[in-house]
Amino acid sequence: MAEKQTKTLIVTQTGSPLRREAKQRATLCGLGLNKMNRTRELQDTPEVRGMIRKVKHMVKVEGA
Repeated sequence: MAEKQTKTLIVTQTGSPLRREAKQRATLCGLGLNKMNRTRELQDTPEVRGMIRKVKHMVKVEGA
């Protein structure tokens, strides 16, 4: 059987969560980002894309 390829996104934090709303800081933590220049490889799901959209001014996305 062939394995189903899951699409992934590479998300890098580029902005500081200091002086941001608590919801935005919590969203970064939910994405696994809590320090500058930290990178995570996440599955491309609607939930993850929604989280990225909330903090788009603080992250850089590759592989979209």
